[in-house]
Amino acid sequence: MTWLRALREVVRSGLTIEEARLEPLLALRTAVGVAVVIGPALWLASPAYAASAALGAYSAGAATFQRTWRPRKVIALGAGVGLALSTFLGYLAAGRLATFLPLLAVWAFAAGMAWAVGSTAGIVAATTVGSMLVTVTLPTSIGRALEHAGIIALGGVAQALLILLFPIRRWGAHRDALADALAAVADYARRLRHDATAPFDPEPLMTARDAAAVTPSQARTRPPVLHGPRGLAERIRPVVAALADPGVGAPPEGPGRDRARELLDAAAEVLDAAARSIRRGTPAEVSPESTDVLCIDEGHEVLEGPARQAAERLVELLGEALEIARCGTPGRTPAPPVPEDAQVLVRPTMLRLVPVVVRAVRRELRRDSPVFRHAVRLAAVATLGYLIAARLPGGHGYWVPITSVMVMRPDFHQTYARAVARLAGTLAGVALATGMVRALGPDAQVFGLLAVVSAGLSFMLNRTGYAYSQCFTAAYVVFLLGMGGQAWEQTVPERVVLTLLGGALAMLAYVVFPAWETPRLPGRLADWLAAEGRYAAAVLRSYAEPTREHHADLRRALLASREARAAWQEAYDRARQEPVRPRGLTSREAEEAQEAIKGLDRAAMLMESHVPRADSRPVPEAERFAAAMEADTAQAAVDVREHRNPDWARVEEALHAWEGAAAGDGSPVVRRGAEMQKRALEALATAVSRTPLERDVGSAREEQRVRAAAAAEGDGSGPAHRGG
Repeated sequence: MTWLRALREVVRSGLTIEEARLEPLLALRTAVGVAVVIGPALWLASPAYAASAALGAYSAGAATFQRTWRPRKVIALGAGVGLALSTFLGYLAAGRLATFLPLLAVWAFAAGMAWAVGSTAGIVAATTVGSMLVTVTLPTSIGRALEHAGIIALGGVAQALLILLFPIRRWGAHRDALADALAAVADYARRLRHDATAPFDPEPLMTARDAAAVTPSQARTRPPVLHGPRGLAERIRPVVAALADPGVGAPPEGPGRDRARELLDAAAEVLDAAARSIRRGTPAEVSPESTDVLCIDEGHEVLEGPARQAAERLVELLGEALEIARCGTPGRTPAPPVPEDAQVLVRPTMLRLVPVVVRAVRRELRRDSPVFRHAVRLAAVATLGYLIAARLPGGHGYWVPITSVMVMRPDFHQTYARAVARLAGTLAGVALATGMVRALGPDAQVFGLLAVVSAGLSFMLNRTGYAYSQCFTAAYVVFLLGMGGQAWEQTVPERVVLTLLGGALAMLAYVVFPAWETPRLPGRLADWLAAEGRYAAAVLRSYAEPTREHHADLRRALLASREARAAWQEAYDRARQEPVRPRGLTSREAEEAQEAIKGLDRAAMLMESHVPRADSRPVPEAERFAAAMEADTAQAAVDVREHRNPDWARVEEALHAWEGAAAGDGSPVVRRGAEMQKRALEALATAVSRTPLERDVGSAREEQRVRAAAAAEGDGSGPAHRGG
């Protein structure tokens, strides 16, 4: 992608309104938390104390809107304490550049490394850097600094108390994650009616699994309905795929295909009903027609062989989903059966999280890590922005580094999009608030009320787009300044100019010290290929020796393959938005290789749906093919990473040896699945294999193709953009 096209995409993304469900009650509760600390501070102390209280309450409230599965009150308390600590330490060192700049650099670097733990930790840590930069406005005594830090922490405590006293959908995010997983499988079943090889994105299942991990205190209060349906969605997904697939399931045409479509349609309705029941906590109705379809007639069933086995298994699983849909009230919802060997997913407590954080940060302490490079950029930009601010007139130069810190993200597209969105939102918010300040005149109480209203609107629009939330955040800041007696004629123009300068500094920092994903695509693809090879081998070994240990290995391999796929998808999506010339893997090769590995994954999933029980007859031929699959994909991963052509000699030899034993194979599904895997590997080799001449000119051809596509898009004649 060229720089011009990348910048157009940045502007479009930064100003896009995202479709998200508004949560006015949550926004109202968080705005009340801001009001609870601003009001008494204005009445009992001064506008300066009220501004500090507002800083803590607003930032702690904003932290609770981040995507996290931990209790919101813990997030609010943590954010409040972090803000208070950074403010106090910043004051202690703010007297001299020789002490403040090293502290600021170290704190900003640590905040950048917090992204190793997750986006929520990274965003909350960035707000603490911003609060440290505001310490230039604190009074000149340690006692007063302690008071301001305490008031900031009090803002976080107020938000935590409101969450505790007025819980709103306490398990709502967890319910939504589980319902989304069931709805995703329902949509998959519905798409399989028309496309027997439709793809499935496992992200909803991964999100549901992440949400299922709970702390010990959460495990004691978790609703029963959140215990078992996730496993139900996991088990139904391969079964519906096996039923629809013409190779191992229903025939391509005829009564068998019609019967499969009926079962898939009924499965979609039942799963949607179960999703609604879990999301709302109320019973959901399923039509009698769908219930009748799920009755298997032993004498007149048209499906035979593996297709019938899949149909019977699907009906059995949907019976559990029907119980969820019909008994959806919180007190009556039963916990679906859980396998005996299943374990509760435990999330570490805050104290036990410390070694986990240390390990995560240590893994990212390398030069080629995007998180490490982000931390370096953050530290450099924060210190440079502060030096620039110190030389600017007006006393509000700290807005430059604050803007830079708040818009910076570990990847190019988000950093640039947020810089554009922050400038647009700031311009709109400042214009709106300035007009109101001029009309109302100086009145601290009125400005405090308007600040609370602006904060509530900012919280409510938090997930609709950064620009629209930032609009009311800018208005909130203007009203706080007006409450403190700052003249709008001085503060408003300064904020616009300094926001522009801070955004430009953040964008320039990424150009000087980038962390492009494009050069890392071959490595990400190799990791995914190796993980999928281990998953495919684990499925085959469950046929070769159907033991409980092999079934557990299969589950671990499946989860590892999903993580590798998610890492690849994130890198691929970022690379497509970067203005970087392809290196080692063109976009067309990446797309074709991606489809090939998805085919390998799908073949393994189809075999997984018919994995025999522990007392079933083993398939010894599958063990040799499993060993060949694991060895060849591991070597191919090395070849892809080093830009060599992969080879499947072991897989071909093992499959050829299997042909003589296929007649006596008691499980035709595994044999057909092995053939599908072989075809997927061949497609992958075709996608990434190139001659020496092609390797020399491939990048140049890709660059020419991208330029042609950009030109065609510019005049409106280009093809529709394909998703990754």
